[in-house]
Amino acid sequence: MMEKSNKVRSRSRGPAPRRRRPDTAIAHTRTVLDLGCGLRKRPGAIGIDVNPRSQADVIHNLNVLPYPFPENCFNEIIADNVLEHLDDVVRVMEELHRIGKPSAIITIIVPFFPHRQANTDPTHRHFFGIHSFDYFIPGTANAAFQYSNARFSLLSAQFEEGLKQKHWIDRIIVWFANAHREIYENRLANLVPLRNLTFRLRIEK
Repeated sequence: MMEKSNKVRSRSRGPAPRRRRPDTAIAHTRTVLDLGCGLRKRPGAIGIDVNPRSQADVIHNLNVLPYPFPENCFNEIIADNVLEHLDDVVRVMEELHRIGKPSAIITIIVPFFPHRQANTDPTHRHFFGIHSFDYFIPGTANAAFQYSNARFSLLSAQFEEGLKQKHWIDRIIVWFANAHREIYENRLANLVPLRNLTFRLRIEK
């Protein structure tokens, strides 16, 4: 299962605790959104999650669009191991584009498709590769499919960002994968699959 110990799923039928409503005051005081924050919300961020036992400020099903925030609300959005669980990645990306400010940064951490953890979790609906977000990035071949009018620019895409590798062989594999992403994904990923990818995108408006 993708390292989701901080994410808990709500199956409780008991009453949900009361939460602040997502109003303009929240947007003005905290301009970072932690999407699907679970039990480890980023300090200073607004957390949104379906689970009433999470650290979320706003309880909301992330498959229900639109999200309860106004347009051009956030300077930064973090989606840590969330998109793979949601129904419609294209519509979610469009919603993040709507609620993010112009030039806002979105950090997306997702499972890499060949790794067993991507395929083990029965709640995973999607797996990702290095070109998965090209459909939203003008100038890429995949953008020509015109799946969406939401536009982003790619700042970075990294394998295993922030994860410590205990063995020197694993550290070499991660280095090679990040230095030669195309060769790694096309030729070696099924032999030595890494766990996840971290994308940083800038909203273009």
